[in-house]
Amino acid sequence: MTEGSISKKIVLFALPIFLGNLFQQLYNVADSLIVGNYLGETALAAVSSSGSLIFMMIGFIQGVFIGAGVIISRHFGAKEMDKVHTAVHTTLAFGLAAGALLTVIGILVTPSLLRLMRTPENVLPSSIQYFRIYFAGSMGLMVYNTSSGIFQSMGDSRHPLYYLIISSVVNVLLDFLFVAGFGMGVDGAALATIISHFLSGGLAFTKLTRLTGPHRVTVSHIRFDKNMLGKILRLGLPTGVQNSVIAFANVIVQSNINLFGSVAMAGSGSYFKLEGFAFLPISSFCMALTTFIGQNLGAKKYDRAKRGARFGIISGVLLAELVGLVLYLFAPALVSLFNQNPDVVAVGVKQARTETLFYFLLALSHCFAGILRGAGKTSIPMYIMLVCWCVIRIIYISVIVTIVPDIVVIFWAYPITWSLSTILFAIYYFRADWLHNFDRQAARELAR
Repeated sequence: MTEGSISKKIVLFALPIFLGNLFQQLYNVADSLIVGNYLGETALAAVSSSGSLIFMMIGFIQGVFIGAGVIISRHFGAKEMDKVHTAVHTTLAFGLAAGALLTVIGILVTPSLLRLMRTPENVLPSSIQYFRIYFAGSMGLMVYNTSSGIFQSMGDSRHPLYYLIISSVVNVLLDFLFVAGFGMGVDGAALATIISHFLSGGLAFTKLTRLTGPHRVTVSHIRFDKNMLGKILRLGLPTGVQNSVIAFANVIVQSNINLFGSVAMAGSGSYFKLEGFAFLPISSFCMALTTFIGQNLGAKKYDRAKRGARFGIISGVLLAELVGLVLYLFAPALVSLFNQNPDVVAVGVKQARTETLFYFLLALSHCFAGILRGAGKTSIPMYIMLVCWCVIRIIYISVIVTIVPDIVVIFWAYPITWSLSTILFAIYYFRADWLHNFDRQAARELAR
């Protein structure tokens, strides 16, 4: 990341991340497609509404992984290989501990959380069943995410892609076998997903133990290093808190959608699956930007970091708007893939045509956040996103829905809050001396 063409390095790094995320997205989408077509709209509602709750549970841990990735990439860029080794093994220790904790908490609190989300009674039993099995496989998911983050922070986005392709194909085959073949219902879809998680996690972890270099994993070395853990948490906690609280806000949004019944849940859930696919190119660019900025700042190549940030922002915005336009035009056909009920399709299309043309705003916010995280300024995205995507979003929905009880009011919460966060990010980004004058910042640090 610190040598050669900036655009080529970012694109070639982002492409495998995109393809990997694409296959990872197939986990839930395959569940929804197969469940929706074989088991009906009630089962589809149980599975399709899973995204916000799952991310609320794992978002905090994934935020800490982002902090770990920044630390690893910084030390790698500075050629501090002993510290890379320590950071890798501390990150793995954290991931294993987090996986065990998430398994217990997820299984125990799922029923209470689903009731707090006002899940309809006809959907509740299937939702509880699906989520409990899903969280029973948390360890596989955490091991994969930890291992993938280590690969990517070192500039290797190919190996995580390979393992996701394998596990995604297995997931789809098992979905058909368990749901369509054995008639197992939503528990079959959840079981297929966790088997795939363990497969991808096992493959990635095994590869790490067979590498050469500072990020090779030695099982006996997996332990917490107090100083390194402190560094990781200082950078990762703001993002983790941000992820969890924003996910909580989205759970509140989902609970308001749930009030409109299982048809609304199925239609909106189908749109969110499509949005997950549609935004993958942009999120991949943002992840590439974080690694690019981290490595170049570690190598003290400040002007290169600045030029990479500019390229990432422009590319991300243009790509987001192109994807949004495609989804806007083809929304009816795409939503109907999940369920043929005209009412379900109408809800999904209505949400798509409310939000998709504003994807450029969401891209801008994510690009700014990715750059700031790579530079170690993780608290700034946390504050901006907490205010805009959590506090304002919840206040807006709580007030406006009571006045205008229309589901479209809920859909508008997203473009409105994306606009606000983009404005705040832009103000900070373009006024921040540290971002546009990296070399000056370095001189000040050396003079201290």
